[in-house]
Amino acid sequence: MPGIIPTFFNHEPNDHTNNKKISNYKFVVFVWFVVKFLLLFMGSTAWAVEEGRPLRIVAPETTLAVPYSLTQPYSFTRAPNSLITEQALKQPLVQYYIAQYSNPHGIATLNAILARGSIYLPFIREEVARRGLPPELVYLPIIESGFQITVRSRSGAMGLWQFMMNSIGPYDMRVTDYIDERRDFIKSTKGALQKLEDEYQRLGCWELTLAAYNMGINGLNRTIQSAGTRDYWELSRRREIRQETIHFVPRLIASVYVVSQPRRFGINDWHEHFEWAAIPLQRQISIDIIAEEIGLNRDLLRSLNAELIHGISPQGSNYLLKVPLSHLEQTKNVLEREDLPLLRINYHVVRQGDTLWAMSRHYGVSLSMIEQYNPGISSRYLRIGEIVIVPIL
Repeated sequence: MPGIIPTFFNHEPNDHTNNKKISNYKFVVFVWFVVKFLLLFMGSTAWAVEEGRPLRIVAPETTLAVPYSLTQPYSFTRAPNSLITEQALKQPLVQYYIAQYSNPHGIATLNAILARGSIYLPFIREEVARRGLPPELVYLPIIESGFQITVRSRSGAMGLWQFMMNSIGPYDMRVTDYIDERRDFIKSTKGALQKLEDEYQRLGCWELTLAAYNMGINGLNRTIQSAGTRDYWELSRRREIRQETIHFVPRLIASVYVVSQPRRFGINDWHEHFEWAAIPLQRQISIDIIAEEIGLNRDLLRSLNAELIHGISPQGSNYLLKVPLSHLEQTKNVLEREDLPLLRINYHVVRQGDTLWAMSRHYGVSLSMIEQYNPGISSRYLRIGEIVIVPIL
Protein backbone atom coordinates (compact mmCIF):
# COMPACT_ATOMS: atom_id res chain seq x y z
CA MET A 1 0.00 0.00 0.00
CA PRO A 2 2.53 2.59 -1.14
CA GLY A 3 1.63 6.17 -0.45
CA ILE A 4 -0.41 5.27 2.63
CA ILE A 5 2.07 3.62 5.02
CA PRO A 6 4.88 6.03 6.02
CA THR A 7 8.14 5.23 4.33
CA PHE A 8 10.02 4.55 7.62
CA PHE A 9 7.86 1.44 8.13
CA ASN A 10 9.02 0.05 4.79
CA HIS A 11 11.58 -2.68 5.60
CA GLU A 12 12.83 -3.38 2.06
CA PRO A 13 16.40 -4.67 2.67
CA ASN A 14 17.84 -3.03 -0.39
CA ASP A 15 16.48 0.43 0.36
CA HIS A 16 19.48 2.15 1.98
CA THR A 17 17.63 5.45 2.44
CA ASN A 18 14.76 3.85 4.31
CA ASN A 19 17.14 1.89 6.57
CA LYS A 20 18.89 5.11 7.48
CA LYS A 21 15.55 6.75 8.32
CA ILE A 22 14.62 3.78 10.51
CA SER A 23 17.91 3.99 12.39
CA ASN A 24 17.46 7.73 12.96
CA TYR A 25 13.90 7.18 14.17
CA LYS A 26 14.95 4.47 16.61
CA PHE A 27 17.72 6.69 17.95
CA VAL A 28 15.32 9.60 18.48
CA VAL A 29 12.80 7.34 20.27
CA PHE A 30 15.54 5.92 22.50
CA VAL A 31 16.79 9.40 23.46
CA TRP A 32 13.21 10.52 24.17
CA PHE A 33 12.63 7.62 26.57
CA VAL A 34 15.95 8.22 28.34
CA VAL A 35 15.19 11.93 28.83
CA LYS A 36 11.64 11.16 30.07
CA PHE A 37 12.96 8.61 32.57
CA LEU A 38 15.58 11.03 33.89
CA LEU A 39 12.99 13.78 34.28
CA LEU A 40 10.64 11.47 36.15
CA PHE A 41 13.41 10.25 38.42
CA MET A 42 14.62 13.77 39.17
CA GLY A 43 11.05 14.88 39.75
CA SER A 44 10.36 12.09 42.25
CA THR A 45 13.60 12.85 44.07
CA ALA A 46 12.72 16.52 44.29
CA TRP A 47 9.28 15.54 45.61
CA ALA A 48 10.91 13.60 48.40
CA VAL A 49 13.26 16.36 49.59
CA GLU A 50 11.86 19.68 48.39
CA GLU A 51 10.68 21.84 51.25
CA GLY A 52 7.18 23.26 51.06
CA ARG A 53 5.56 20.11 49.65
CA PRO A 54 3.16 18.01 51.74
CA LEU A 55 4.38 14.80 53.33
CA ARG A 56 4.26 12.02 50.76
CA ILE A 57 2.17 9.09 51.99
CA VAL A 58 3.24 5.71 50.70
CA ALA A 59 0.62 3.10 51.52
CA PRO A 60 0.66 0.19 49.07
CA GLU A 61 -2.36 -1.51 50.64
CA THR A 62 -4.70 1.46 50.41
CA THR A 63 -7.42 1.61 47.78
CA LEU A 64 -7.74 5.40 48.03
CA ALA A 65 -6.97 7.35 44.90
CA VAL A 66 -7.09 10.77 46.58
CA PRO A 67 -6.55 12.00 50.17
CA TYR A 68 -9.54 11.80 52.49
CA SER A 69 -11.65 14.96 52.69
CA LEU A 70 -13.20 15.91 56.02
CA THR A 71 -16.82 16.79 55.39
CA GLN A 72 -17.80 17.30 59.06
CA PRO A 73 -14.49 17.98 60.76
CA TYR A 74 -15.75 19.60 63.96
CA SER A 75 -19.11 17.93 64.50
CA PHE A 76 -18.30 16.41 67.88
CA THR A 77 -17.53 17.78 71.32
CA ARG A 78 -13.86 18.22 72.10
CA ALA A 79 -12.32 18.75 75.52
CA PRO A 80 -10.38 22.01 76.06
CA ASN A 81 -7.09 20.10 76.12
CA SER A 82 -8.01 17.83 73.22
CA LEU A 83 -5.34 16.54 70.85
CA ILE A 84 -7.76 16.95 67.95
CA THR A 85 -7.06 20.49 66.75
CA GLU A 86 -7.75 22.26 63.47
CA GLN A 87 -4.05 22.10 62.67
CA ALA A 88 -3.94 18.34 63.33
CA LEU A 89 -7.00 17.60 61.19
CA LYS A 90 -5.47 19.43 58.23
CA GLN A 91 -2.41 17.18 58.18
CA PRO A 92 -2.29 14.80 55.16
CA LEU A 93 -1.30 11.82 57.28
CA VAL A 94 -4.14 12.43 59.73
CA GLN A 95 -6.60 12.62 56.86
CA TYR A 96 -5.15 9.47 55.34
CA TYR A 97 -5.53 7.50 58.59
CA ILE A 98 -9.05 8.81 59.15
CA ALA A 99 -9.90 7.36 55.76
CA GLN A 100 -8.25 4.06 56.67
CA TYR A 101 -9.97 3.76 60.04
CA SER A 102 -13.37 4.81 58.70
CA ASN A 103 -13.58 2.38 55.77
CA PRO A 104 -15.39 -0.96 56.39
CA HIS A 105 -12.21 -2.88 57.17
CA GLY A 106 -10.98 -0.13 59.51
CA ILE A 107 -14.29 0.02 61.37
CA ALA A 108 -14.31 -3.77 61.82
CA THR A 109 -10.75 -3.63 63.15
CA LEU A 110 -11.52 -0.81 65.59
CA ASN A 111 -14.64 -2.61 66.85
CA ALA A 112 -12.61 -5.77 67.49
CA ILE A 113 -9.93 -3.79 69.34
CA LEU A 114 -12.47 -1.93 71.49
CA ALA A 115 -14.27 -5.18 72.35
CA ARG A 116 -10.93 -6.60 73.49
CA GLY A 117 -10.27 -3.53 75.60
CA SER A 118 -13.75 -3.26 77.10
CA ILE A 119 -12.66 -4.76 80.44
CA TYR A 120 -9.79 -2.26 80.76
CA LEU A 121 -11.32 0.94 79.35
CA PRO A 122 -13.46 1.90 82.40
CA PHE A 123 -10.39 1.96 84.65
CA ILE A 124 -8.28 3.80 82.05
CA ARG A 125 -11.00 6.43 81.56
CA GLU A 126 -11.27 7.03 85.30
CA GLU A 127 -7.51 7.34 85.66
CA VAL A 128 -7.18 9.75 82.72
CA ALA A 129 -10.05 11.90 84.05
CA ARG A 130 -8.66 11.86 87.60
CA ARG A 131 -5.34 13.23 86.34
CA GLY A 132 -6.98 15.84 84.09
CA LEU A 133 -5.22 14.54 80.99
CA PRO A 134 -6.43 14.80 77.37
CA PRO A 135 -9.25 12.26 76.95
CA GLU A 136 -7.66 10.91 73.74
CA LEU A 137 -4.99 9.18 75.83
CA VAL A 138 -7.63 6.61 76.79
CA TYR A 139 -7.24 5.18 73.30
CA LEU A 140 -3.44 5.16 73.12
CA PRO A 141 -3.41 1.34 73.57
CA ILE A 142 -5.28 1.08 70.25
CA ILE A 143 -2.08 2.19 68.57
CA GLU A 144 0.39 0.65 71.01
CA SER A 145 -1.00 -2.86 71.48
CA GLY A 146 -4.48 -3.13 69.98
CA PHE A 147 -5.55 -3.79 73.60
CA GLN A 148 -3.76 -7.16 73.47
CA ILE A 149 -2.38 -7.20 76.98
CA THR A 150 0.16 -10.00 76.48
CA VAL A 151 1.51 -8.79 73.13
CA ARG A 152 5.28 -8.35 72.84
CA SER A 153 6.88 -6.14 70.20
CA ARG A 154 9.94 -7.09 68.18
CA SER A 155 12.00 -4.81 70.42
CA GLY A 156 10.73 -6.51 73.60
CA ALA A 157 8.09 -3.96 74.67
CA MET A 158 5.21 -5.57 76.53
CA GLY A 159 1.60 -4.99 77.55
CA LEU A 160 -1.19 -2.53 76.79
CA TRP A 161 1.20 0.41 76.95
CA GLN A 162 4.26 -1.37 75.52
CA PHE A 163 6.79 -0.80 78.30
CA MET A 164 10.42 -1.78 77.75
CA MET A 165 12.26 -3.50 80.59
CA ASN A 166 14.64 -0.57 80.98
CA SER A 167 11.81 1.92 81.54
CA ILE A 168 9.75 0.30 84.31
CA GLY A 169 11.96 1.26 87.26
CA PRO A 170 10.31 4.58 88.17
CA TYR A 171 6.77 3.22 87.82
CA ASP A 172 6.50 0.51 90.49
CA MET A 173 6.56 -2.47 88.12
CA ARG A 174 8.53 -5.68 88.48
CA VAL A 175 9.31 -8.75 86.39
CA THR A 176 10.03 -12.14 87.99
CA ASP A 177 9.65 -15.80 87.05
CA TYR A 178 5.98 -15.62 88.05
CA ILE A 179 4.92 -12.12 87.19
CA ASP A 180 5.42 -9.43 84.54
CA GLU A 181 3.70 -6.29 85.76
CA ARG A 182 4.03 -4.62 82.39
CA ARG A 183 0.98 -6.82 81.70
CA ASP A 184 -0.83 -5.60 84.83
CA PHE A 185 -3.48 -3.25 83.45
CA ILE A 186 -3.64 -1.26 86.71
CA LYS A 187 0.08 -0.72 87.31
CA SER A 188 0.96 -0.29 83.63
CA THR A 189 -1.85 2.26 83.11
CA LYS A 190 -0.75 4.29 86.12
CA GLY A 191 2.87 4.05 84.99
CA ALA A 192 2.13 5.06 81.40
CA LEU A 193 0.00 8.04 82.40
CA GLN A 194 2.59 9.17 84.92
CA LYS A 195 5.27 8.90 82.25
CA LEU A 196 3.16 10.97 79.85
CA GLU A 197 2.54 13.58 82.57
CA ASP A 198 6.24 13.82 83.38
CA GLU A 199 7.25 14.19 79.74
CA TYR A 200 4.54 16.78 79.09
CA GLN A 201 5.92 18.86 81.96
CA ARG A 202 9.31 18.84 80.22
CA LEU A 203 8.08 19.35 76.64
CA GLY A 204 4.94 21.49 77.07
CA CYS A 205 3.27 20.05 73.96
CA TRP A 206 1.17 16.89 73.64
CA GLU A 207 2.25 16.07 70.08
CA LEU A 208 5.89 16.16 71.20
CA THR A 209 5.00 14.21 74.36
CA LEU A 210 3.49 11.41 72.30
CA ALA A 211 6.48 11.45 69.97
CA ALA A 212 8.74 11.12 73.03
CA TYR A 213 6.63 8.21 74.28
CA ASN A 214 7.25 6.47 70.99
CA MET A 215 10.92 7.26 70.33
CA GLY A 216 12.27 8.22 73.77
CA ILE A 217 12.55 11.70 75.23
CA ASN A 218 16.35 11.87 75.01
CA GLY A 219 16.34 11.07 71.31
CA LEU A 220 13.57 13.60 70.70
CA ASN A 221 15.42 16.33 72.59
CA ARG A 222 18.52 15.72 70.45
CA THR A 223 16.37 15.95 67.32
CA ILE A 224 14.78 19.21 68.47
CA GLN A 225 18.17 20.75 69.17
CA SER A 226 19.63 19.75 65.82
CA ALA A 227 16.51 20.73 63.84
CA GLY A 228 16.02 24.07 65.59
CA THR A 229 12.24 23.67 65.95
CA ARG A 230 9.81 22.33 68.56
CA ASP A 231 6.93 21.99 66.11
CA TYR A 232 6.04 18.28 65.82
CA TRP A 233 4.35 18.74 62.43
CA GLU A 234 7.36 20.61 61.09
CA LEU A 235 9.70 17.89 62.37
CA SER A 236 7.50 15.33 60.63
CA ARG A 237 7.30 17.27 57.38
CA ARG A 238 11.09 17.59 57.29
CA ARG A 239 11.48 13.95 58.34
CA GLU A 240 13.73 14.87 61.21
CA ILE A 241 12.18 12.09 63.31
CA ARG A 242 12.00 8.42 62.43
CA GLN A 243 9.26 7.09 60.16
CA GLU A 244 7.43 5.19 62.92
CA THR A 245 7.12 8.35 65.02
CA ILE A 246 5.99 10.40 62.01
CA HIS A 247 2.98 8.07 61.74
CA PHE A 248 2.43 7.51 65.47
CA VAL A 249 0.65 10.75 66.41
CA PRO A 250 -1.52 10.93 63.23
CA ARG A 251 -2.66 7.35 63.82
CA LEU A 252 -3.74 8.16 67.37
CA ILE A 253 -5.56 11.36 66.37
CA ALA A 254 -7.30 9.62 63.46
CA SER A 255 -8.41 6.63 65.51
CA VAL A 256 -9.78 8.89 68.24
CA TYR A 257 -11.57 11.03 65.66
CA VAL A 258 -13.38 7.92 64.41
CA VAL A 259 -14.19 6.21 67.73
CA SER A 260 -15.40 9.51 69.21
CA GLN A 261 -18.23 9.57 66.65
CA PRO A 262 -19.76 6.10 66.93
CA ARG A 263 -23.06 6.92 65.19
CA ARG A 264 -21.39 8.61 62.26
CA PHE A 265 -18.86 5.85 61.63
CA GLY A 266 -20.59 2.73 62.97
CA ILE A 267 -18.47 2.12 66.05
CA ASN A 268 -19.95 -0.23 68.65
CA ASP A 269 -20.26 1.77 71.88
CA TRP A 270 -22.69 -0.58 73.61
CA HIS A 271 -20.19 -2.38 75.84
CA GLU A 272 -21.42 -2.60 79.43
CA HIS A 273 -19.47 -0.87 82.17
CA PHE A 274 -17.24 -3.65 83.46
CA GLU A 275 -16.76 -3.77 87.24
CA TRP A 276 -14.17 -5.78 89.07
CA ALA A 277 -12.72 -6.16 92.56
CA ALA A 278 -9.30 -7.09 93.93
CA ILE A 279 -8.83 -9.74 96.63
CA PRO A 280 -5.54 -10.09 98.58
CA LEU A 281 -4.33 -13.69 98.42
CA GLN A 282 -3.07 -15.61 101.44
CA ARG A 283 -1.80 -18.59 99.42
CA GLN A 284 -0.76 -19.47 95.90
CA ILE A 285 -3.51 -20.22 93.42
CA SER A 286 -3.93 -21.36 89.84
CA ILE A 287 -6.10 -19.12 87.68
CA ASP A 288 -7.53 -22.16 85.91
CA ILE A 289 -8.63 -23.82 89.17
CA ILE A 290 -10.25 -20.62 90.46
CA ALA A 291 -12.10 -20.08 87.17
CA GLU A 292 -13.36 -23.66 87.22
CA GLU A 293 -14.54 -23.48 90.84
CA ILE A 294 -16.43 -20.19 90.49
CA GLY A 295 -17.88 -20.96 87.04
CA LEU A 296 -16.10 -18.13 85.22
CA ASN A 297 -14.62 -18.05 81.75
CA ARG A 298 -10.94 -18.86 82.14
CA ASP A 299 -9.81 -16.41 79.44
CA LEU A 300 -11.60 -13.53 81.17
CA LEU A 301 -9.92 -14.28 84.50
CA ARG A 302 -6.56 -14.63 82.78
CA SER A 303 -7.09 -11.28 81.02
CA LEU A 304 -7.78 -9.56 84.34
CA ASN A 305 -4.64 -11.09 85.81
CA ALA A 306 -2.49 -11.18 82.68
CA GLU A 307 0.64 -10.32 84.64
CA LEU A 308 0.69 -13.92 85.93
CA ILE A 309 3.04 -15.39 83.34
CA HIS A 310 2.13 -19.02 84.00
CA GLY A 311 -1.36 -18.51 85.36
CA ILE A 312 -0.29 -19.04 88.98
CA SER A 313 0.18 -16.37 91.61
CA PRO A 314 3.58 -15.71 93.21
CA GLN A 315 4.41 -17.09 96.61
CA GLY A 316 3.55 -14.96 99.61
CA SER A 317 0.48 -12.85 100.33
CA ASN A 318 1.30 -9.69 98.36
CA TYR A 319 -0.73 -10.42 95.23
CA LEU A 320 -4.17 -8.96 94.52
CA LEU A 321 -6.39 -11.30 92.50
CA LYS A 322 -8.71 -9.34 90.21
CA VAL A 323 -12.15 -10.86 89.59
CA PRO A 324 -15.43 -9.58 88.11
CA LEU A 325 -17.56 -7.95 90.81
CA SER A 326 -20.34 -10.38 89.94
CA HIS A 327 -18.12 -13.29 91.10
CA LEU A 328 -16.59 -11.65 94.16
CA GLU A 329 -18.43 -13.65 96.82
CA GLN A 330 -17.96 -17.00 95.04
CA THR A 331 -14.23 -16.31 94.80
CA LYS A 332 -13.94 -15.42 98.48
CA ASN A 333 -15.73 -18.64 99.40
CA VAL A 334 -13.40 -20.73 97.26
CA LEU A 335 -10.29 -19.04 98.67
CA GLU A 336 -11.45 -19.73 102.23
CA ARG A 337 -11.81 -23.48 101.66
CA GLU A 338 -8.76 -25.08 103.24
CA ASP A 339 -9.74 -28.52 101.93
CA LEU A 340 -9.57 -27.40 98.29
CA PRO A 341 -6.16 -27.51 96.55
CA LEU A 342 -5.82 -24.33 94.50
CA LEU A 343 -2.49 -25.16 92.88
CA ARG A 344 -1.47 -28.27 90.95
CA ILE A 345 1.82 -29.77 92.09
CA ASN A 346 4.14 -32.46 90.74
CA TYR A 347 5.96 -34.58 93.33
CA HIS A 348 9.05 -35.71 91.45
CA VAL A 349 10.93 -38.70 92.84
CA VAL A 350 14.63 -38.28 92.20
CA ARG A 351 16.25 -41.00 90.10
CA GLN A 352 19.82 -41.77 89.09
CA GLY A 353 21.25 -38.90 87.00
CA ASP A 354 18.54 -36.37 87.79
CA THR A 355 19.54 -32.70 88.05
CA LEU A 356 17.53 -29.61 88.83
CA TRP A 357 18.30 -28.27 85.37
CA ALA A 358 16.93 -31.44 83.74
CA MET A 359 13.78 -31.20 85.90
CA SER A 360 13.24 -27.57 84.94
CA ARG A 361 13.46 -28.45 81.24
CA HIS A 362 11.23 -31.50 81.63
CA TYR A 363 8.45 -29.67 83.51
CA GLY A 364 8.85 -26.32 81.76
CA VAL A 365 9.59 -24.28 84.87
CA SER A 366 12.58 -22.17 85.86
CA LEU A 367 15.30 -23.29 88.25
CA SER A 368 14.40 -20.48 90.63
CA MET A 369 10.81 -21.78 90.86
CA ILE A 370 12.02 -25.24 91.87
CA GLU A 371 14.36 -23.65 94.42
CA GLN A 372 11.51 -21.55 95.87
CA TYR A 373 9.37 -24.64 96.45
CA ASN A 374 12.32 -26.62 97.84
CA PRO A 375 14.38 -24.32 100.09
CA GLY A 376 18.01 -25.33 100.35
CA ILE A 377 17.86 -27.80 97.45
CA SER A 378 20.98 -28.31 95.30
CA SER A 379 21.75 -30.54 92.33
CA ARG A 380 25.00 -31.56 94.00
CA TYR A 381 23.22 -33.02 97.02
CA LEU A 382 20.16 -34.64 95.40
CA ARG A 383 19.48 -38.13 96.81
CA ILE A 384 17.84 -40.98 94.93
CA GLY A 385 14.26 -41.36 96.20
CA GLU A 386 14.08 -37.75 97.45
CA ILE A 387 10.85 -35.89 96.56
CA VAL A 388 11.13 -32.56 94.76
CA ILE A 389 8.05 -30.31 94.54
CA VAL A 390 7.50 -28.84 91.06
CA PRO A 391 4.51 -26.57 90.26
CA ILE A 392 2.41 -27.45 87.23
CA LEU A 393 2.18 -24.41 84.96
